[in-house]
Amino acid sequence: MAKRLTKEQLETDPLLTSYYLFTSFLKRNLTAVIAGSIAVLLIIGGGIFYYFYAQAQEQEAQELLVYAEQAFQQGEYEIALWGDDEMLRTGLIDIINNYGRTNAGNLARYYAAVSEAELGSYEEALAYIERFDPPEGILGVGPVSFHAVVLANLGEYSRAADIFVKAAEWDINESTTPHNLFNAAQAAMEADDLARALQLVARILNEYEDSQVADQAKRLEGMLVVRQ
Repeated sequence: MAKRLTKEQLETDPLLTSYYLFTSFLKRNLTAVIAGSIAVLLIIGGGIFYYFYAQAQEQEAQELLVYAEQAFQQGEYEIALWGDDEMLRTGLIDIINNYGRTNAGNLARYYAAVSEAELGSYEEALAYIERFDPPEGILGVGPVSFHAVVLANLGEYSRAADIFVKAAEWDINESTTPHNLFNAAQAAMEADDLARALQLVARILNEYEDSQVADQAKRLEGMLVVRQ
């Protein structure tokens, strides 16, 4: 016959005491516990749903972008932007509006910016390129530099100089860095900021004296000295 625990043993047993406290807590807070559990499940379920939803959105955007890329590469910029109703092809603008949070939607912003610039619509190009998230490393240098080119075409030379410097420092190397520093110096000169232009030229000659733009930088330095 199993021996029953005395009242004193029941009250002092740590496992039974913990169980009693836990069950008492549940009884007092049952509604809150159930609500909290449901909230956790909803968060987990929502996270799983969003993951698969995001994956599906990315796949759809990538598939739609193929047709717009083809038009873009062929220089058909209006079709690239707006699509082709007869061919049932979606344009970059629709991809941006419907899939803007995807990687394909981000790339569509860059294509749209270039397309608008090629069509002479620099204000629209600026709106797209300012919302584009450039990739890290050397692949991001071109888009950042293009941003500066758009600003320069709009006459915003001081901002263009800032962005050209950003492009120069995006991926520091012996080719794109001095080239973008030179563009920044030219933009600063157009902004009538001769002191800054001279500083940028000096940086090229001091840090990249063997670069392809070194001779151009020397000539620009001479022009700037004369204008001071």
